[in-house]
Amino acid sequence: MENQVRIDKWLWAVRLFKTRSQATEACKKGRIIVGNVQVKPSRILKEGDIVQIKKSPVTYSFKVLGLIGKRVGAKLASDYVKDVTSKEELEILEMQKHMLHLQRDRGTGRPTKKERRDLDDFFTDDDYDFDSDWD
Repeated sequence: MENQVRIDKWLWAVRLFKTRSQATEACKKGRIIVGNVQVKPSRILKEGDIVQIKKSPVTYSFKVLGLIGKRVGAKLASDYVKDVTSKEELEILEMQKHMLHLQRDRGTGRPTKKERRDLDDFFTDDDYDFDSDWD
C-alpha cells in the first residue's frame, strides 16, 4: 500500500475506469469530484475521501478505503473502494433503463419483430370493434 496516489491512477487501479487515460480524461472534463470540488488528474487522494463520478444521468459515489497505485484483480479491488451511491441515484438509473425500452429515437430504423409485437399488444384494444362503425 502506498502513502499517496494520484486520483487518475487510483480510479484505474480499483477498476472504476477501464484505462488510466479514460480516468485522466474524466478528470479533465470535470466529471470527477472530491469534496464538492472538480479535481485535476494529479490530485492526491487520502483515505476516507468521497469520490463522485458523474456518468449521465447518475452521480456515483465511492469511499476511498485504501490507496493503491497498481491495478489489481476485481476481487482485491473491493478492499480499496466502497460504493456509497445513494438509493435515489440508483432509482434514477433503473427508471432510465425502463424508459429506453419504451422510447425509440427518430431515424433508428424499423422496429424489431419483438418491438412490433409489443407495440401491437399495447395499441390493440380488444373491447372496441373497428368494423362496426362502418356498417
